[in-house]
Amino acid sequence: MADPEQEDGPAAVGYRNPPRSTRFRKGVSGNARGRPKARRKELPYDHVLGQMVTIREDGRERRITAAEAFLLHLTKKGLEGDQAAARASLAALDTAKRGRQEETDTITKIVWRSVSPGSVGCSLDALGMAVKLRKYTDNAEYRLKGWLVEAALKRLGDRQLMIHEQREVWAATHKPNTVDWPEWWSVRG
Repeated sequence: MADPEQEDGPAAVGYRNPPRSTRFRKGVSGNARGRPKARRKELPYDHVLGQMVTIREDGRERRITAAEAFLLHLTKKGLEGDQAAARASLAALDTAKRGRQEETDTITKIVWRSVSPGSVGCSLDALGMAVKLRKYTDNAEYRLKGWLVEAALKRLGDRQLMIHEQREVWAATHKPNTVDWPEWWSVRG
């Protein structure tokens, strides 16, 4: 029997012989768009652990996140003698402590920015967090108010800024001589 593709005449069309125009062509993928990408590669931890739950402590109800409830449960089991729960809760607390240290590191990163009119500058002015310099130019410059700098420095706790960080904060502060600087602060003017 002859191959229908090699015949010069019309190809036989029927069961297991589709028309030539609809057949898969050699070298051309039958799935041009490829395999669909997975919607969620990671588990939705933030969604699940961020939900609010109600717990009862000492006969009183209070609402906390599922992550906090889970950590409280692990800690309770650890205090009751469960070694694995104790290790897990200590590891979670250590991770949280490292996250808090990273948060305080970001407080020290005060960056000067040229802000176009109508952007975040309006909010800074309205909240009394910064003072706008060169008000009538296209590229405004902002300096942080003293109270905001003092609050950020208090959040550092015992950690002290290095000299170059102190200079950057000093330069980004509006009227730095009026700020109540910590005892360890060494940069002046």
